[in-house]
Order: sequence, then C-alpha cells, then structure tokens
Amino acid sequence: MTPAFLQRGIAAGILSALIVIGTGPAAQAQSQRSTQPSTRSTPAKPAPAAKPAAKPAPTVRTNAAKPTGAAAAGVAAGAAATAARPAQAATGPGGASLLTSYGDWGVYTAQTGRSKICYALSQPKDRLPKNLTRDPAYLFVSFRPAENVRNEVALVLGFTAKENGPAEAAVGNASYALVTKTANAWLKNPAEEGQAIATMARSGSLTVKTQSARGSSLTDRYSLNGFGKALEHARKECAS
Repeated sequence: MTPAFLQRGIAAGILSALIVIGTGPAAQAQSQRSTQPSTRSTPAKPAPAAKPAAKPAPTVRTNAAKPTGAAAAGVAAGAAATAARPAQAATGPGGASLLTSYGDWGVYTAQTGRSKICYALSQPKDRLPKNLTRDPAYLFVSFRPAENVRNEVALVLGFTAKENGPAEAAVGNASYALVTKTANAWLKNPAEEGQAIATMARSGSLTVKTQSARGSSLTDRYSLNGFGKALEHARKECAS
C-alpha cells in the first residue's frame, strides 16, 4: 500500500508540473528555475534589441514574468488559468496543449519522455471563505497509459494543507476522503476513483473541504458542467 501511496503523490506533482509545461510562456518559468541568473543577465546586455522585441508580444512577456517567483503548485495553477482562456494559444515547448473545452472543463495532453499524459481540468466556481487570499486551485482527472493509470483524480489546492488534516470531496450523495501533500490532494482510496468518476459524470457539482496549515477551514465548489465530455475526450486521446 505504501508504494502505491507514494506513486500517487509523485504523480500529482508531475501532473502539476505538466500544467506549467503546456502553457506557452509559463513553461519558460519552470525551465529557468536553475538558470534564472543567466536568463536575467542575457537580455540585459543587448538592451536595444530587447526594446523593439517587446512591442509585438507584450502579453507573452508579462505572463512569463508572473509565475517565475511562485511556488511550484501556485505556478502550475496560475499557468493553467492563463492557458484555459485562449484555447488556441495553449501550446508549449514541453509538448503539452489545451485541445478544447467543454462547459467548465478543458482537455489537455502532454508528452513527458516516452509517456503521454491526458487530463481533464477545471477551476472552482466558488471559494469560501471569500475574504481569504490563496493561489488558484484546480481539479483534474488524468490518464497515463505508459503506467497503466486511468481516472486518477487529483487537485492543486492553491495553499499548503494541514498535514493529516481533514479533507474530503463530496459529489452527489457520496463523499470521498482525500489525502493531502503540501498543496496537492488526491483520493485516499484509489479503488474509489471509478465510482467517483461515474458520480461526477452525472452530478452538477463537486465540493472540496480541506484545512490549511494555518488551521483555516476552506471550501471549493467545482462545476461539473462539461465534465463527462471532457473526460471522454481525454480518455480517447490516451487510448492509443
């Protein structure tokens, strides 16, 4: 049981990183973590060339700058938000892309090494308490055929969760215990994923309740409008 638990934790982190890879300018932020000093010094020398280059693509430069100093999960969430708006622009050097959207859900694919990953992703519609500042949150269901993984439910919470704190996802008449690790979460019992997916496909919303490292009780409500179609599209993308 322990190896499976650790594998799911690592998978959630990998998928969070892949969201960054698939969002154009935000992808550069991840690759620059270990090379930021050289990245900053390089454009500083040819100052005349940098100025005219900024005119045709000011938006790209602005988006790339925002996630550079954020935490890993925060960067991933913010980058996915940027990509989710213009579907045609969500292509990155890592090979990931936003294929299409269904209702409140987007369909993404990414290539990491020899492995293809496909997932359906959405943002919460409501977040409580409303006056509490936190990073964007995301719910996604992924497929990784190279690892024989299907229907893996995971979340980017947008904040650091309390270790061993209460966490659950409620959908329809069912509730599922979540296990959290830093700013990520996934279903505690992998055997429940199939049932959870089926319930999500016929329900209108999913509510996630967690507790932050500071002890605050937080609630995120996700719309499931378009979830079924997005999930099926993601599944077909990774069927081959």
